[in-house]
Amino acid sequence: MVKPVERRAFLRRAAEAMGLAAAPAIVRSSSLGAEGQAPPSDQIALGVIGYGGRCTVVLDHFMEFADLRCLALADCQAARRRAGKARVDARYANTDCVDYNDFRALLDRQDIEAVLIATGDRWHTPAAILAAQAGKDVYSEKPISITIAEGRALVETMARYRRVYQAGHQRRSVDSYRFQAEVVRRGLLGKLHTIVCQQWEGPTVRLEAPRPVPPGFDYDMWLGPAPWHPYTNARVSGWNYFWDTGGGPIIGMGCHYTDIAQWALDRDDTGPVAYEGEATFDPTAFSETPVTADIRCTYADGIQIVLRSSGTFEARHIRFVGSAGWVQVDDQTNVVTAEPSDLLRLRAIAARSWAHTGDHARNFLDCVKSRARTICHPEAAHRATTICHAANLCIRLGRPLKWDPKTECFLGDDEANRRRSRVLREPWTL
Repeated sequence: MVKPVERRAFLRRAAEAMGLAAAPAIVRSSSLGAEGQAPPSDQIALGVIGYGGRCTVVLDHFMEFADLRCLALADCQAARRRAGKARVDARYANTDCVDYNDFRALLDRQDIEAVLIATGDRWHTPAAILAAQAGKDVYSEKPISITIAEGRALVETMARYRRVYQAGHQRRSVDSYRFQAEVVRRGLLGKLHTIVCQQWEGPTVRLEAPRPVPPGFDYDMWLGPAPWHPYTNARVSGWNYFWDTGGGPIIGMGCHYTDIAQWALDRDDTGPVAYEGEATFDPTAFSETPVTADIRCTYADGIQIVLRSSGTFEARHIRFVGSAGWVQVDDQTNVVTAEPSDLLRLRAIAARSWAHTGDHARNFLDCVKSRARTICHPEAAHRATTICHAANLCIRLGRPLKWDPKTECFLGDDEANRRRSRVLREPWTL
């Protein structure tokens, strides 16, 4: 397989050779990069795996760039496939985007250089590994894995195949969070002791009777590696609140904040060593994840991440607290507050919202071309996600856990160690 960078270089050399040898010809200006487009030899060919609500936002930001071309899209729901193709075709004013039910057909295409994975959590690691094995670079939505073992397998696979990988922790590319991290790194809060990661209260999903799978929906592909369950609308629409397919707000939102915490502390290759906490569950609910939770994740030096699930969606935030003050980013409004307030004078520019993923996508595309490491590379994403997996295991087991970041094992707890991985439903493997 020709590597993407080698392919682009080959096309440039071929074009140059033809320009020297051939007679003058009439060439469309778009082929030369005019009309706001990059020449084909400089464009990255993108395929999309999973077209839901999140993908509509991220894909639009990808398609803002002239050096990217979305050529294909895969989703196991026919209505979503059609909607995705229509959106891409409208952007490029043609009908060239090809849609697939099975994303493996997309990965078989030799012209696709990179993929955007925006499926549910259960697919993030298996799809990324298959993409890497097919020679594609990967931008994957978070959380990057559904178990700790999956995350480690993903890190190793990306290294083995030398693929560029960006996790969708886009807050690393947003100025408000970058400013917050810089305040911490410069010691302006004094001795740091607590990082409060405030998520919202988890919803409950009510029981529904099984029903026939709707026409045009490949439910078996939707489940993928997750255990089989009878089809219900509630399980499909509320997948994030069932342990087989998601992990609730603690991981769905929490991994964004643990990522910022690890990044600000310069601990992308390690993590906390102890977990303890409490949670409330609704025993009458069909869903399985907690309604509220408060989990303390403690590093070896005593710094503590508090993962808290309570209150409203709009109240989510991350706050770093030290002996000399605190700094907080409100996720809903992107407003930065601090005590002492004089800290805010150090902030030079206004921030884009976390909702704009364009800068994060740009970093990925630049790294596809340069083969450099992305701002949220696999090891960093895995370590941040592991914190949330361990926190969820702590409250599911109902006891404190000790963790060794070097061996990635729980100390003296065989049951917790068994839950670091899961058996994938056939025929899927890592």
